[in-house]
Amino acid sequence: MSRFHAELALVDDVVQHDVSIDCHGERIVAVMPRSAPAPEATRLRGLVVPGLANAHSHAFHRALRARTQQGAGDFWEWREAMFAVAGALDPERYHRLARAVYAEMAQAGITAVAEFHYLHHRPDGTRYADPNAMGEALVAAAAEAGVRLTLLDGCYLRGGFAQPGLEGAQRRFGDADVEAWAARADDLRERPGLRRGAAIHSVRAVPPQAQEAVAAWAGERGAPLHVHVSEQPAENAACHETTGRTPTEVLADAGVLGPRTTAVHATHLTDHDLTLLGGTTTAVCLCPTTERELADGIGPASELAAAGSPLCVGSDSHAVVDLLEEARAIELDQRLATLARGHHTPHALLAAATTQGQTRLGWDVALQPGSLADLTAIDLASPRTAGATAATAVAHAVFAATASDITDVIVGGRAIVAEGRHLTIDVPGALAAALAEVEEATR
Repeated sequence: MSRFHAELALVDDVVQHDVSIDCHGERIVAVMPRSAPAPEATRLRGLVVPGLANAHSHAFHRALRARTQQGAGDFWEWREAMFAVAGALDPERYHRLARAVYAEMAQAGITAVAEFHYLHHRPDGTRYADPNAMGEALVAAAAEAGVRLTLLDGCYLRGGFAQPGLEGAQRRFGDADVEAWAARADDLRERPGLRRGAAIHSVRAVPPQAQEAVAAWAGERGAPLHVHVSEQPAENAACHETTGRTPTEVLADAGVLGPRTTAVHATHLTDHDLTLLGGTTTAVCLCPTTERELADGIGPASELAAAGSPLCVGSDSHAVVDLLEEARAIELDQRLATLARGHHTPHALLAAATTQGQTRLGWDVALQPGSLADLTAIDLASPRTAGATAATAVAHAVFAATASDITDVIVGGRAIVAEGRHLTIDVPGALAAALAEVEEATR
């Protein structure tokens, strides 16, 4: 049994005072507002919310921070720098980098991350002795950082609509065919702290018949399925030229859309795309800090929500690791695009960063008995949040707090971060060492 006592906690979407949270093993067994703390309870100051969920990550992109953000260039030029980093990683180097990145996430309040994983093989495309060596490096990294991992095994079969195979850096991303992908993905087994899922990299990288096979694989296993959708106008144009349809329409025809599916980005959509996504309750993961860093555009978040698509957020390329920033950017970017305010409530934005994201990752996280005991505490007395009250706590968390205001993180009833510091990993030191190693390898 472990016990916690929150100064304030978001329980059933209401901020409650003096909340005692009792846990047995990794699950909550009791939530008691307005209760005195037990003598042995760990005190959690500020606002306690369900653990933050990072619904879209490419761990190796962390090596690009501040290196690709300077100067001009578009997504496709940025992609060349990304390919260079991808080519420099082996399982050991990837493990050290991912361990540091996941620890950075933990320190930012993230208790679960969906890793959109397609860095599978050796740089020349041949398999490691263990075909899932790179995936196992991520699994070990997340376990050591103390966060839950949903490993979305990415299917990546071609370089584009007009490029049937893979060349250059992309060779390590792909399996021989979708059957080889499925056999390899099946070999990596779930274990405590790990959920297995599938990813269709994009409609340009996976032909329609293979999309159907990946969707069937996920459906048979009740696994999450994620897919990059309409991140770039150029992708939409190429798709329409080749198929006469939008990427969303292609995915719909292949049976990919549905309540277990999450479309990542969904930035450039038609009205019919909105209807298809919302009508199938396909979720949408928005990654605003990456989308603005790459000049991708602003997605129709309010229209998606109105159509029926649950929203979640991800840090994607890790321009920053701050899900509170991602959540508020959903609203603030919409204000810039529409010249109007009030598209999303603070509670809805916080749900996108917490419970809705956890659901898309396959984790049952909530502040209620029976749920996983994953908790994040947000300081309400920092220079950014000072003056917060119970009535304004959620708005302060969403519109003012940053990752630096995360004080405590509990995963499965076990403290991972206390007083803003990771309990087992020197995060700045681990990042500096891993990033220096990658930079040296790319020279």
